[in-house]
Amino acid sequence: MLIDPNHPFFRKLWVRVACVVLPLGWAVFELSQSNIFWAILFGGAAAALFHALILKGPDDDDGPAR
Repeated sequence: MLIDPNHPFFRKLWVRVACVVLPLGWAVFELSQSNIFWAILFGGAAAALFHALILKGPDDDDGPAR
């Protein structure tokens, strides 16, 4: 997986939301400038981040069982 939702950087909710909203906003900006390629690229990145950070989210346990 490209994004590790269990990384300490993503512990706070506002950080996870910001990591989704920023590329989504940039995709909308690129779309408004008629740059379809970049809009799709950043929209896809926002979708992947949404799935990894919001839908799946961090695990409740402290790490992998050993």
